[in-house]
Amino acid sequence: MIKIKKTNGGYTLVEALFYIVLFAMLSTVVINSIITMMKSFKEVSIQKQITQGGEMMERISREIRQAHKVNALDLASDLKLDTKDDAGVDKLVEFVLANSNVRLLENNNYSGDLNSPNIEVINLTFNKITTIKGEAVKVFLTISSKSDSQNRNYDYYNTVVLRGDY
Repeated sequence: MIKIKKTNGGYTLVEALFYIVLFAMLSTVVINSIITMMKSFKEVSIQKQITQGGEMMERISREIRQAHKVNALDLASDLKLDTKDDAGVDKLVEFVLANSNVRLLENNNYSGDLNSPNIEVINLTFNKITTIKGEAVKVFLTISSKSDSQNRNYDYYNTVVLRGDY
């Protein structure tokens, strides 16, 4: 008689189910980690865009500080300043809110937008303050990121004294 040897060369159903469940759990952990990293990256990029609002406010404040006279304040969202360039030549600097962009004009020539395309300027307001000793401008800027799904707004305030004549 010939003896047939039985070998246990395959997986049992319990082993197969165990490995499937283990693979599913590890996949879930890896996918959740990837989703968390993508959300964090998106939030960091939004915060980087919002930081540009502070840079816009700093540029506006610097130009106001160097000016020696407020030339015009139209509709509270356009500001014209009389100032001088590095060579001491008179220069007209203008900030205009146009289609959610802050435009910079120097001597009536378009110099560019202060904000990037993915930043939306919601509000830009200038208020002139005149005292016996000089002039100042109060600036209010509200921006949001176009890539922010939560539609958060960020406000920047500053009051700047004109020091161009000092």
